[in-house]
Amino acid sequence: MPEKCILILLDGLGDRSYEELDFKTPLQAAKTPVLDRVAVASANGLYHAACMGQALPSENAHFIMFGYDIKEFPGRGALEALGAGIELQQKDVAVLSHFASITESEKKLVLEQGKPVISDKEIEEFVDVVQEFETGGVSIRFNPTGGIRGIITLQGSVSPFITDSDPFVNNRPLINIQPWAGYSNDPATEHTAWALKKYLIHVYHKLRMHPLNQARIKNGKLPINSLVTQRAGQLKNITPFADRYGLRGLSMASGLMYWGLGRYIGLDVKKVTDTGNPGNDLAERIHMAYECLNEYDFIHVHTKTPDEAAHKKNPLAKKSVIESLDEGIGKVIQPLLEDPKLLIIVTADHSTPSSGPLIHSGESVPIMFHGSGVRRDRVRQFDEISAASGVLGSLRGKELIYMVLNHLDRSKLHGIMDTPVDQPYWPGKYNSFKLE
Repeated sequence: MPEKCILILLDGLGDRSYEELDFKTPLQAAKTPVLDRVAVASANGLYHAACMGQALPSENAHFIMFGYDIKEFPGRGALEALGAGIELQQKDVAVLSHFASITESEKKLVLEQGKPVISDKEIEEFVDVVQEFETGGVSIRFNPTGGIRGIITLQGSVSPFITDSDPFVNNRPLINIQPWAGYSNDPATEHTAWALKKYLIHVYHKLRMHPLNQARIKNGKLPINSLVTQRAGQLKNITPFADRYGLRGLSMASGLMYWGLGRYIGLDVKKVTDTGNPGNDLAERIHMAYECLNEYDFIHVHTKTPDEAAHKKNPLAKKSVIESLDEGIGKVIQPLLEDPKLLIIVTADHSTPSSGPLIHSGESVPIMFHGSGVRRDRVRQFDEISAASGVLGSLRGKELIYMVLNHLDRSKLHGIMDTPVDQPYWPGKYNSFKLE
């Protein structure tokens, strides 16, 4: 039976059917001989990290896939701050933010352009005037993380339970920052919403009068006159992955959130970069993962490229990326398939539609397990439709990590207590019985 696991995560792989693809999904329409060949020798099924129809962001989906309860989730702002190397204190709040263009309409601020084009020089000058702010005992700092993006950190008597200000869609009013339902009478939450709103108003007045924006307006460009915010977060105390599941873990991904998530749950992190060639990048990561198996039991190999292609709202572009990934997998997969000690899982974290207004959608994604002892079914293609007839059925949430333990022969028989904590893996790290 397998002793180690490599999870190949094709971010945002799932999709919907499109007329231009003969009513197939991009994955169905793509030529994927390698993935199909692996599917023939695998257990196949569908997976959703939460419940069908619920559209999950990558951070929530990954957090659950790694076997954690969503109640333990710290918020994306906190994860990206960790990934960016921003040292958060336990009580600090971190909020995702980026520069945007807005207009005034009846005292409302309306999002004119959510992702404006801006030079590095302009960003540097804008950051200088908005970076530090203090009000009501709350210290606020804008930490640039690249391009128009940054993370706002708040220190003091603060709370993460506040709404976003970013409406995500152009020509919509910015959202008023308020406490979540259930926190409206919490002084720290009310104060945080007030302080952040005051800061964003301060930013608006500072930026709209900035000489660079006056020059932009004269040149027929939209001013960069605001910051918009989303997904506030705060660190929590959680059990590290190795202690919770008995597996030494490594995450190999690009992007601040994934680096921060790995750090948060106690995975080692291998930072990789994207070169613009999805297949080659993935092949290199899979090869590196295989070489690291002497040090790790569980390795997460991630590519963001299917998700990014879908966000361009072009099904054909996503199909092309999937074909590139299949080609890349084909360059390195054979030794892994022949290794009796290795469990290979291929899946996605969520579906990302290549058309329409949704960022992500709530359909399940295909999943397959390949390895010694794994039940083989009659599935002959790796896609959302074919996988539905597979032997795995429809997996949900933490069932994925439990299936990993099961296929590594590390799943504890329910009811056995070899340690004071009822951990899901076996054997536990128990104390030896001594004659004394």
